[in-house]
Amino acid sequence: MRYISASIVIPVKGDLMRKGVVAIDKTGVIKGVYKDTDPAVSSVKKEFYDGVLIPGFVNAHCHIELSHMLGKTKKGTGLPRFLANVMKQRSANEKDILAQIEAADQTMYNNGIQAVGDHVNTALSAKTKTNSSITYHTFVEVMAMTKEDIQVRVDKARDIEFYFNANHASITPHAPYSCSKELFKAFRKLVSEDNILSVHNQESDEENRLYRYKQGEFLDFYKEMGLNADSFKAQARNSIQSYLAHLPKNNPLMLIHNTYMSLKDIDFIERLGRDVYFCVCPKSNLYIEGKLPKILGFVPNQNRMVVGTDSLASNDTLDILGELKVLSSHFSQLDFLQILPWATINGATVLGLADQLGSIEVGKTPGLVLLEGMNNLRLTERVTLKRIA
Repeated sequence: MRYISASIVIPVKGDLMRKGVVAIDKTGVIKGVYKDTDPAVSSVKKEFYDGVLIPGFVNAHCHIELSHMLGKTKKGTGLPRFLANVMKQRSANEKDILAQIEAADQTMYNNGIQAVGDHVNTALSAKTKTNSSITYHTFVEVMAMTKEDIQVRVDKARDIEFYFNANHASITPHAPYSCSKELFKAFRKLVSEDNILSVHNQESDEENRLYRYKQGEFLDFYKEMGLNADSFKAQARNSIQSYLAHLPKNNPLMLIHNTYMSLKDIDFIERLGRDVYFCVCPKSNLYIEGKLPKILGFVPNQNRMVVGTDSLASNDTLDILGELKVLSSHFSQLDFLQILPWATINGATVLGLADQLGSIEVGKTPGLVLLEGMNNLRLTERVTLKRIA
């Protein structure tokens, strides 16, 4: 048994403790959480760290199979151009792809990440995930823009899903610009209510233009990639207001990016009463579109906010601490205690892992991470991270 103490311990669920003590066994299971004055830990040998002790992070959105694309795309091109570049350049030697997946997994672990919501189009990451110290929930993406493609694409996704942990894998529509209305509707019959959905949403205003007017850069993207866009009809409203009602009503849903989501869109979701979480990937959003979501518009939904990194095709790191630093630097109204749950327990909850990790509680295996260089719990560039357990 290790008894780990720090200047400040933040369990996430429960109040922070100055010089609190966490008892953890060799398998990483939390056996006790104590105040420093508790008689139960008065005579035990403690490891003391000068810093802030928190549970391991949850990276709610990643594409680990694109890790070989680091540095291969141009910054600031906008989403349609970025997607075209990824589709044209994602092919590579399988050995290289597997090596970069392995390296990305280790990097995320070293960066204090304990769980990941990962999107895939292949089974290439399956072996790494099986052997990883990180817990993964794998989302197998389905894309189909014509009615004829739906069944074959779903069958392919089911075949890929088979290679991953059956308890932590699901199929999901990819994005509004790559899925027909018929595909969204098909999910009502395709999946059980415990199938978590994770949809790339309003990452570009071009997506809203496509749905409002059937105009814009996505039409050029479809033409360039030889895709049939006949299924899209002008809806005179933003994408989320056009497709959300077609998805199964009772499934947990994570909307990713939300860079161009309006307050009216958020109100629309709330009126539908859906089980929806909002994922922000700040560094990726800045890389592709040069813009961040209207974070303060989401503040009433703080227990529904989660954080992701996206892939190394649109980021230079897979580091949740780095993402939180970007949020803090751009939105000074958000303090560290406010956004820490976004990167821990909220992510664990939407991925169906809240009984295992996301907070420092007895019986969980959340991992323990030390933040050094914090002053008055302010998150600045000088804050660094060390994995303790």
